[in-house]
Amino acid sequence: MTAPHTTPDSGGWRRVRQQPSLPEVYRSLPIPKKGSWLRKFLAFAGPGYLVAVGYMDPGNWATDIAGGSLFNYTLLAVILLSNVMAMILQSLSGKLGIVTGRDLAQACRDHYSKPVAIALWILCELAIAACDLAEVIGSAIALNLLFGIPLLYGVMITVLDVLLILLLQSKGFRYIESIVISLLVVIGICFAVELVMARPDWMGVAKGFVPNPQIIQNPEMLYIAIGILGATVMPHNLYLHSSIVQTRQFDQTPKGKREAIKYVTVDSTAALFFALLINASILILSAATFHRSGNVEVAGIEQAYHLLTPLLGTSIASVLFGVALLASGQNSTLTGTLAGQIVMEGFLNIRLAPWLRRLITRLIAIVPAVIVTAMYGENGTMQLLILSQVILSLQLSFAVFPLVQFTSDKKKMGEFANPTWLKVVAWTIAFVIAGLNAYLLYTTLLA
Repeated sequence: MTAPHTTPDSGGWRRVRQQPSLPEVYRSLPIPKKGSWLRKFLAFAGPGYLVAVGYMDPGNWATDIAGGSLFNYTLLAVILLSNVMAMILQSLSGKLGIVTGRDLAQACRDHYSKPVAIALWILCELAIAACDLAEVIGSAIALNLLFGIPLLYGVMITVLDVLLILLLQSKGFRYIESIVISLLVVIGICFAVELVMARPDWMGVAKGFVPNPQIIQNPEMLYIAIGILGATVMPHNLYLHSSIVQTRQFDQTPKGKREAIKYVTVDSTAALFFALLINASILILSAATFHRSGNVEVAGIEQAYHLLTPLLGTSIASVLFGVALLASGQNSTLTGTLAGQIVMEGFLNIRLAPWLRRLITRLIAIVPAVIVTAMYGENGTMQLLILSQVILSLQLSFAVFPLVQFTSDKKKMGEFANPTWLKVVAWTIAFVIAGLNAYLLYTTLLA
C-alpha cells in the first residue's frame, strides 16, 4: 500500500480536499483569542470525552468483569497499559486532523489506491456495525435488568434512539458533547458509590497496577488480558477524533495549530484517564465482590447484576450497575453515529441524510441481534457481544497503521511529523496491538 505519486507542491497529498469533515459543524465553535489557559482549554474540551466513550462501552464490561472475578486485581496493569496506548494513538489522531485538515478516512482515500481505500472502508463499516451491535445488546440488557423488558423488545426499542440523535444534531455540536459528558458523570457516580459499598482492598488494588509475570505465564490470564487490550482501542475512535477536533476555530497558522494540538492532547488524555478509572472500577468491583466471595466464574453482565445485591446487601448496587450500563450504551450510540457519517463521507466522498445513515447502521446491528435473541436468548446475546469484540479486534490494525504512517510522514505533516522517539513508540504500539489481536482472533476461532 504505497503512496501514489505526488507533486512537489501538493503537501504530500494527491488532491486538494474537496470538503471539510462533518461540514455542518466544521469550525463552528469559536476559540478565544485572549484569556487564561483554563478558558482556552475549556473551549477545546469536549472531543476527548466523545472519544473516551468508546473505551467504556458495553463491549468492555464482560472482559473487565471476567478479569476481576477470576484473577482479583492482577489485570489492572493491563487496563493501565491499554489506556496509555490509547492516549498516544488518540493524540496522533487529533494531530492529524488539526495539521492536515483531513480526517483519517479522507487521508486514507487520498493516499491509497481506490481498491485499497474501498477495502479499508468496508472493514471500517464492519467495525462500526460490530460496535453498534455491542451498544444494542448492552442497552437491551440494561432495559431488561432495570425494567424487566424482554431482551427481544429491548433490542427493538433501541431503534428509537435515532430520534434522539437527530434532535441533538439539530441543536449544535456542544449539545452532543454536553449530553455525552453528563452521561459519563452518571456512570462515574454509579461506580464511585458501588466501590464505597464494595470496600475493596486498596493495597491490593495498588499492587494490581504493577505488571505481574503471571499475566504472561498463565494461559487463561493471558487470554483475558489480550481480550482487555483488544477491546480497549476502538478503530472508529481514531476516525472520529481526527474529525471532531476540527469543530474548533483555531488559527490556521503553525502557532495556532501547535496550540490546538497541545489543548486537544490534554483534553483527550484527561478524558481517557477518566475512562481508565471507569474500566478499573468495573474490574475492582468484580474482584471485591465476586472473587472475594468465591464466585470466580462470573463473566456475564446479567450474572454480575444479579449477584451484586446479595453480595453487597442492598438492591441499590444492582440498580446503579444497570443505570451505568444503560448510560454507557446510549453514550456509545451518539459517538457511533458520528463515526459512521465520517467514515462514509471520508472514504466515498458521498453524503447521506443523517437519519438515513443512522438507520442503516442501526438496522445492520439490530437484525442479527433480533435473530439471535429470538433463537438463543440470553446466552446467544453474550456470544454475539463477544463476536462483536473479535470483529473490532480484526479491524483495528487497519486504522492504527495508516494513522502512524501518516503522522510520521514529513511530506504530509511538515514540522508536525512525529519525532524519532514518537515514531518508535507509535510503531511499537501498532505492532503489539496487531500481534495481540491476531492471537486473540486465532484462539477465539479455535475455541
